[in-house]
Amino acid sequence: MTEIAKDASYLTQEAYDRLSTELAQLTGEGRADISRRIEAAREEGDLKENGGYHAAKEEQGKMEARIRQLQHLLQNAIVGTSPADDGVVEPGMVVTVEMFGETETFLLGSREIIGDDDDLGVYSEKSPLGAALMGAGPGQTVSYEAPNGKQIEVKVLKAKPYKA
Repeated sequence: MTEIAKDASYLTQEAYDRLSTELAQLTGEGRADISRRIEAAREEGDLKENGGYHAAKEEQGKMEARIRQLQHLLQNAIVGTSPADDGVVEPGMVVTVEMFGETETFLLGSREIIGDDDDLGVYSEKSPLGAALMGAGPGQTVSYEAPNGKQIEVKVLKAKPYKA
């Protein structure tokens, strides 16, 4: 298992490329488009009661937040190599566990890996559950502390590399 830097997130090459393309679109064409819309709304007159202006400024704020998020994610990404198919839990693995007598399957890593077209749940490797599972293998039981202070036991059933 690879050591993960504090701010690092595991991304497949496909996810990295998709997010890089989104960032390029937002910082280029996206910013130019929102600037034109703000300017057009500004020309309509009184800004205090100009709904189009306020909506465009709000959209600009959301877009700039997404740009910062993408920049941080891409700058701190561990890219490309899929984890080994050795059953050991690490970022980029689809993990099946038994918890509370129920079976649950999820991706361990960044939600950005799967994009919008997959309904698979995602847990960060930095979450209490994710951190407890790191390095565990099939048949192993780990425990972590829930936000309410209770210890939760989780049994690893299997872990396979995520395939988009």
